[in-house]
Amino acid sequence: MSNSQWIPVKTEDGVFDAYLALPPTGKTTQAPGIVLVQEIFGVNAHIRAVADQYAADGYVVIAPDIFWRAAPRIELGYAGDDMARGMELRKTVDIEKAVKDIAAAVDVLRGKLDAGAKVAAVGYCFGGLMSYLSATRGLVDAAVPYYGGGIQNYLKEAANLRVPVQFHFGGLDTHIPAEVVDGVRTAVAGHANAEVFVYPQADHGFNCWARGSYHQPSAALAHGRALAFLAEAL
Repeated sequence: MSNSQWIPVKTEDGVFDAYLALPPTGKTTQAPGIVLVQEIFGVNAHIRAVADQYAADGYVVIAPDIFWRAAPRIELGYAGDDMARGMELRKTVDIEKAVKDIAAAVDVLRGKLDAGAKVAAVGYCFGGLMSYLSATRGLVDAAVPYYGGGIQNYLKEAANLRVPVQFHFGGLDTHIPAEVVDGVRTAVAGHANAEVFVYPQADHGFNCWARGSYHQPSAALAHGRALAFLAEAL
């Protein structure tokens, strides 16, 4: 996509790169924003394509390189050694520093938008957890976590939610079993603007067309729901 490029994001720890995708107009005015948070495989071709997809829907999208401290701009596949490497890199991540990195990316994004424009966090797997935390920490105006691994460890933070959140889970996901999803649903039950969707025929990673677990009907339905949710929330 010609309206996409890598840009620097400054933090107190240093500078990392983020992938910026603009709407087809090439403009950042009169548009809301999305911070798109990667899986454990880096800001790879698929994540960049998802950023471009949301940009085509009219959003200004920034995808921060969360693994920059250990492996800047790494791009991994979804099996074998790449999967193992992604798991190793996930273990190196300091969640609190990653939250600050997302906050820095959000600041850069807001700086490109009109004053008062809203920003959402959308994330997948590890990024699902980070998009959830972006909402509980008040960094964004809405969040869409897809199959967020580890959210169950931060359910107490659900009490801090002040923005709309839409969760997506796969019914066949053994990484995030039904009892975990039920825990999320219970934790956000008192939050008027929280939605939890489960896709019975979908496994972990069902949104990623580069993975064997890709499930097109569920991915299409979830994306449609996310777009409707974002249109209202932002």
